[in-house]
Amino acid sequence: MTADEGARYILALDQGTTSSRAIVFDRAGAVVASAARELSQSFPAPGHVEQDPDEIWETQIASAREALEGASASAAQVAAIRLTNQRETTIVWERKTGRPVAPAIVWQSRITADFCEELRRRGLADEVRSRTGLPIDAYFSGPKIRHILHSDPSLVARAARGELAFGTVDSFLLWRLTGGSVHATDVSNASRTMLFDIRQRRWDDELLAEMDVPRAVLPEVRTSSEAFGSTEADVFGGEIPIAGVAGDQQAATFGQACFAPGEAKTTYGTGAFLLLNTGERPVESRHGLLTTLAWQLGPDAPPTYALEGSVFVAGAAVQWLRDGLRAIVASADVEKLAASAKAHEGLYLVPAFVGLGAPYWDERARGILVGLTRGTGLPEVARATIESIAYQVRDVVDAMDADTGTVLRSMKADGGAAANDALLQFQADILDVEVERPVVVETTALGAAYLAGLAVGFWDGLDEIRSKWALDRRFRPGMAPDRRAKLYGGWQRAVERSRAWAEPD
Repeated sequence: MTADEGARYILALDQGTTSSRAIVFDRAGAVVASAARELSQSFPAPGHVEQDPDEIWETQIASAREALEGASASAAQVAAIRLTNQRETTIVWERKTGRPVAPAIVWQSRITADFCEELRRRGLADEVRSRTGLPIDAYFSGPKIRHILHSDPSLVARAARGELAFGTVDSFLLWRLTGGSVHATDVSNASRTMLFDIRQRRWDDELLAEMDVPRAVLPEVRTSSEAFGSTEADVFGGEIPIAGVAGDQQAATFGQACFAPGEAKTTYGTGAFLLLNTGERPVESRHGLLTTLAWQLGPDAPPTYALEGSVFVAGAAVQWLRDGLRAIVASADVEKLAASAKAHEGLYLVPAFVGLGAPYWDERARGILVGLTRGTGLPEVARATIESIAYQVRDVVDAMDADTGTVLRSMKADGGAAANDALLQFQADILDVEVERPVVVETTALGAAYLAGLAVGFWDGLDEIRSKWALDRRFRPGMAPDRRAKLYGGWQRAVERSRAWAEPD
């Protein structure tokens, strides 16, 4: 598939946890127009998070149409669409009607924690990790599929008959964009299901049986940069090629031009996600990280793997400060509030609102605020909230260094919270490494655009894409080693007090 000579743009659809975004990029990789719609979440039980699949679709299409209108771009002027998405969020729908059979279970949800504990009791932990690169955890999609199917006795039989389809958000959007003609995903999203053999790059029948997931519901797995069909003409006023899919964090890694083994980025969004490119062979983690597929640039290309540390709550902690404590009006206000805090008093927030992800994988952990004194006020809590994000990334970096036997020298930062200078400076200080913020911090959408552009010949190759990366600011560490050790030691003690807090059902 090659781009039409009259095509001027790539449209990236970036479906995230709290918003659906669309960005139109030109050949220079510059943003021509963008739009976003907020996306709601519901919390029907402690630790359980749901979304409405129809709202995901409606907000994504509305933002895409608005972005195209802002760019004065017709469907004929768009070389390709690229999908990137919140990865482990799970949707099951009817093939005949396209109607979801249940709410989407969001990646943050711990609703399947008890089933995951059952899998561990059955002695499957080593087998799951060796085949999928993942620990057994409620984070991933496989147990969520089972939960949805078992929520209604009729759904299991319907799934086995092929009447139902499962997909992460990319598959669901792809299905609707193409009028139900394409049920597919890519290797990066498939590798987050706990059902996919990352070395053989295929669904694993034994794991499907262990989790009681019928093969008939699964999408076809393709590479990250190839033709996935075209949109129906009535969606955008004309057919537009869909040139691939990638999970949001893998797309962000690509957008940061982390093409060589050893290059790493952290995305500061709802969660925080650090990915380290490890090249064409998977590196098994022994320190609580994930081994994941990063991308595959076409059917004839070798796969690229990564080590990943997934922090469940990062920007979501600031949202809690805004919506739960009502300490700020907008998330951006947290930096100013934190700047007014008194000298550090040993206050720590561990935002384990839905348990702890890497490197702990503790589904029973719960959020705590420790070190309170009479002098503690909202400014101090705001600062502890910002610092909690950086401390969690430090946990992941230490595990990554241990896995690779090397020391991370620098890190690229992106995502909404990367606009917070105080966060990135504290991150550099607590890591003792330089943190680089690019000019374009929306690298998830940018990476999606690059992957689509490569598939249709809009850009020539990785060297051209790497040349487009531009530095906005470099944050250099300046904290004394003894202070760094004291602060991080306090964080580690706070984390230990948060762990295994929730009682098993």
